[in-house]
Amino acid sequence: MKAPCEFKVLRVRECVAPGDLLDTPERAFQYWQTNIPQADWYDPAKESFVVLVLNTRRRIIGHALVAVGTLDSVNVHAREVFRPVIVAAGSALILAHNHPSLDPTPSEADIRVTRELVRAGQLLKIEILDHLIVGSTFTSLRTLGYFTT
Repeated sequence: MKAPCEFKVLRVRECVAPGDLLDTPERAFQYWQTNIPQADWYDPAKESFVVLVLNTRRRIIGHALVAVGTLDSVNVHAREVFRPVIVAAGSALILAHNHPSLDPTPSEADIRVTRELVRAGQLLKIEILDHLIVGSTFTSLRTLGYFTT
């Protein structure tokens, strides 16, 4: 039997400008534009689901790739969404994913997944501040009213 060992989580990426305040959807979108398309794993022809990890002052700690999908879908599980936030001792997060069609209109699946993750975050006491859908521009699900209870 193997002895237990310590492990490091390597998936939380340090951000280009650590400590930037991400208190608006516009700032979160700017962070996406600055960091995500340059990542070696990013493929604009596939949906990429990313978590932006924030501290208690809404300043960025880093980001983590949760999943890469296909042309029109990406599978996301709460376990993978909240893991980097817990490991990095984050307080809140912003969800973000791209639409390869460049149309940032949320799908029913986007709305459903967002609501499920918000409920999971409430149980963990980790606030989801927004969910951005990135295309030629971006859409904020909070601004559209999908975060009201």
